[in-house]
Amino acid sequence: MAATKSKTINLRPLDDRVVVQPTEAESTTAGGIVLPDSAKEKPQRGTVVAVGPGKLLDSGARGELSVAVGDVVIYGKYGGSEIEVDGEEMKILRESDILAKIG
Repeated sequence: MAATKSKTINLRPLDDRVVVQPTEAESTTAGGIVLPDSAKEKPQRGTVVAVGPGKLLDSGARGELSVAVGDVVIYGKYGGSEIEVDGEEMKILRESDILAKIG
């Protein structure tokens, strides 16, 4: 169970999957030009809101994930699956789709 803003979502990813809430894309450029939705870059940064139990190893044990709820991460531009939960955009990624943790 993970919290997003004031809402609580009941979403449990499987195996080594992670649910990320993307940060909003910039709506204005550094020069002050307002961008329409169609011209915005896809966000590549977000906050982890739920993590799975880890990948099942050949030994039968679960591999530990290197990210936790609340971590800010950078992920591939086209990685994962986009979903909507309670009106909010979320992304389900495999841990291998995450490129780095920030902070």
